[in-house]
Amino acid sequence: MTRVIHTGDTHLGYRQYHRPERKRDYLDAFRQVADDAVTEDVDAVVHAGDLFHDRRPTLDDIMGALSVLRTLDDAGVPFLAVVGNHEAKREGQWLDLFESLGLATRLGSEPVEVGSTAFYGLDFVPRSKREGFELDLEPHDSDHAALVTHGLFEPFDFGEWDPRDIFATTDVEFAALLLGDNHHAETAQVDDTWVTYCGSTERTSAAERDERGYNVVEFNGEVDVRRRGLDTREFVFVDLELGEGEGVERVRQRVGEYDLDDAVVVVAVDGEGEPVTPAAVEEFALDRGALVARVTDRRETAEEGEREVSFGDPDDAVRERVRDLGLSDAARSLDETVRASKVADSNVDDVVQDQVADLVEDGDPAQFESVDPGEGEATDGEANAADGESNATDGESNTTDDGGSEAVEADGDGAVAGNAAADGGDPADEPDADDPGADGGEGPDTGEDGASPEDGDGQATWGEYQ
Repeated sequence: MTRVIHTGDTHLGYRQYHRPERKRDYLDAFRQVADDAVTEDVDAVVHAGDLFHDRRPTLDDIMGALSVLRTLDDAGVPFLAVVGNHEAKREGQWLDLFESLGLATRLGSEPVEVGSTAFYGLDFVPRSKREGFELDLEPHDSDHAALVTHGLFEPFDFGEWDPRDIFATTDVEFAALLLGDNHHAETAQVDDTWVTYCGSTERTSAAERDERGYNVVEFNGEVDVRRRGLDTREFVFVDLELGEGEGVERVRQRVGEYDLDDAVVVVAVDGEGEPVTPAAVEEFALDRGALVARVTDRRETAEEGEREVSFGDPDDAVRERVRDLGLSDAARSLDETVRASKVADSNVDDVVQDQVADLVEDGDPAQFESVDPGEGEATDGEANAADGESNATDGESNTTDDGGSEAVEADGDGAVAGNAAADGGDPADEPDADDPGADGGEGPDTGEDGASPEDGDGQATWGEYQ
């Protein structure tokens, strides 16, 4: 029998809303996972990619990760991981550094046996390299096998890659596919293999309304997946439709009904009432203790004849407009680096030069072909619309999610046995390297498909929260 924590998309180093408090929140969430692993005495922590938010974490981010990994190492809990698209580097990976220190194992083609289960890993594979892809794995002698990887997979609605295409290239039969990239917890079955996303450990966008957490996966004849919640910073979502004659005072009244202390407050206004100045409501929320306040008057967007967006940061609207231009994957990647990444202005030239060198080295003409503006919107959950090789879309995702669902009221863990039914997928998040204000990829989503009536935000409904 093998019992592991399946986590991922921790995005250490993300300074959401440009607030240092939010950057600490991501590390705190990861630390909770490690503490739970020690308390529960699991056999291993399996991380499905995007440990860091981007490929150039600060020294503080690296030291924070090392602190958490030492907690696991001191307790004898192995940390097994793969590389996600956000943190992927051209050559050596940060995960290699941690492995050299004896604090992590980078999963790959050789089985890593934990209890009765052999774990294999596959780092994020960009779309340009998937055609003809073959998974060359060493055999194992364990009772079960699991593949850990990062990307957007079928049978979920946002899927870009059929896992059966991977399974067909190897003789290893997998009991489970443990995934990262989509920030919402999802599970489904593909033939005899359970396919599950653990979700992100912190919200990277306002579209991620459901509780953050991770999975506990047990291999014991059958595969059993249980959902565990994490105690993360409160997000207060206020959606209201103004009636005739109602305006900013009505919005303030509604916002004032909530406990805003240290919360991130996200307000969306619709209806036939008077125009609402976001600053007037944001100041009201901040005066009552909110850490961050973001207000969107959707009616103004509609009147201007522009695409309706529900982001809390104007940068996301710019990204959406850029996407409408039909630029090639390469062009969009470079645009994000120059316009919206966290790269210092003095380093932009060098970073762009490295990106161009990577593109030329790949030799894939498809990277330079214009794309249909309608394509690639349900991307990176974060997988980039560009194929995820660059860190261009770090941060919150471009989303048209109307965020109308309420957060799942859950804590503790909910179970799903190997015979659970899939609840469908939800669109992936596409975070931005700067500060998005909205993700469902984060942030992220382009709409919430496949969710049950009780779970309009895309939270997996396989299993009861207790």
